[in-house]
Amino acid sequence: MKLDKKSLLIIGIVYIILGAAAVILLGGTYTLEIRAWGGFDDAGDYDVSIDQDREIIAVENKRLEGDALLLDLRSVSRGRAYVHVVSPDESGAMEIVYVHAFGVITVNNFFGRSTGSRIIPVLTELYIALLLVYLFVQYRTGIKRTLFRYRNVRNLGWFIFLSMMLLQQLPALLTNDSLVDTARVSLSAASAASFFGLPVAFIVSVLVTISNIQLMRREGYSWRNMLGVMVGLFVCFCSIAPHVLSEFLQRTTLVDVHNERGAAMYIEMAVTSTVLIAVSYLECILWGTVVLAVKAVKHIPTFDKDYILILGSQIRRDGTLTPLLKGRADRALAFASMQKEATGKDIVFVPSGGQGADEIMPEGQAIRNYLIEAGVPENRILTEDRSVNTYENFRNSVELIRAGGIEDPKIAFSTTNYHVFRSGIIAEQQGIRAEGIGSGTRSYFWVNAFVREFIATVYAEWKRHLRIIAILILLTLAMVLFWYLSNVL
Repeated sequence: MKLDKKSLLIIGIVYIILGAAAVILLGGTYTLEIRAWGGFDDAGDYDVSIDQDREIIAVENKRLEGDALLLDLRSVSRGRAYVHVVSPDESGAMEIVYVHAFGVITVNNFFGRSTGSRIIPVLTELYIALLLVYLFVQYRTGIKRTLFRYRNVRNLGWFIFLSMMLLQQLPALLTNDSLVDTARVSLSAASAASFFGLPVAFIVSVLVTISNIQLMRREGYSWRNMLGVMVGLFVCFCSIAPHVLSEFLQRTTLVDVHNERGAAMYIEMAVTSTVLIAVSYLECILWGTVVLAVKAVKHIPTFDKDYILILGSQIRRDGTLTPLLKGRADRALAFASMQKEATGKDIVFVPSGGQGADEIMPEGQAIRNYLIEAGVPENRILTEDRSVNTYENFRNSVELIRAGGIEDPKIAFSTTNYHVFRSGIIAEQQGIRAEGIGSGTRSYFWVNAFVREFIATVYAEWKRHLRIIAILILLTLAMVLFWYLSNVL
């Protein structure tokens, strides 16, 4: 069977049916295990009584195995019963037993342990593993087609997110044996992921702060130059604040969050879990963006290109190139030289960029002048001088190329390293297949610039990310409600 969204849905439904069938078929009996305190050797020494308004369960057998008293229970009718066990020395224990539709017995809470319920966490882990396989295949297929798609970021981000979920649940697989246990561990997974990611977020925040201080000293004070610090502090705050709130509520006497049958415990759980699940998702999207941005920078285009676009940026007052723009032009020159040496094929340069209000000439013209000074013949330069942003850089440049009669040109583009990935996506969104190369920039500038690129990447699909976060929050709230109902019913 091909693993796609439809087959995953079908497998999910089959897993639900299998889990329900196992519980229904096996759940009519249950072996209740109670620690056999007192050191007595005969099961008959322990008095077992059942508090029930009618016959709900029956004890088929009781026996001692090691230090445990085992009671074989059979369901009779729906309801709730209390099983009391008293030893000869008058020590006692009590367990709550529920009997559901189809005669299924659960213990301790409404959706607690039952015979056959251990299959539920196993099927859950298997399904997460299937999702990981699907996402990995989608990611690998996607980047083979083109690296420059937001879908690749989402697939990789989801892969990281679900991997943490799987790793979080694996250690508890042997002890989880009920539906409510599975929900409990799933709720704790986001908390653990965010908490474990906190040291990384803190270190990154420190490094970003240091780089931002250097940036502001050299480039001036502005809110744009503070973006790195703002994002780092926001991630740290959102990661640690729910844990601080939880710890405070655990210690204070103002609100009782220890009563498993009280609403306060679950309200606190809902607030902390929803914040942490949203932060964890965004952190995973960030790591996915980092991985793909690094891949985009390290990628060397194939040496078969007809044109190389040089994306413009601010020029100096005298019309010469800034170090950042000069780096882009030099990177394009280096690629042209490598292609010529490898294949003997020349490349046409397309400097692209219009004239800003504070610029004496179009950026494309300034880059053209620099290329001519570097020895590039004028007949190998095609200047685009009307664009005002990256989207127009690609659109206008390709229109100019096609106006010369070439319908399917092979294109590379040169920009600064932090800008390669998003530029490639902008080109891909217009149906332009282009491979990017990135020029270096100062480390203090790169960090803040990448944060800005990440924000722009998320903003470009903010509605989709908002829908995903809303779904995650709804699922989280549903699990909290499920846990609450399991304890109060």
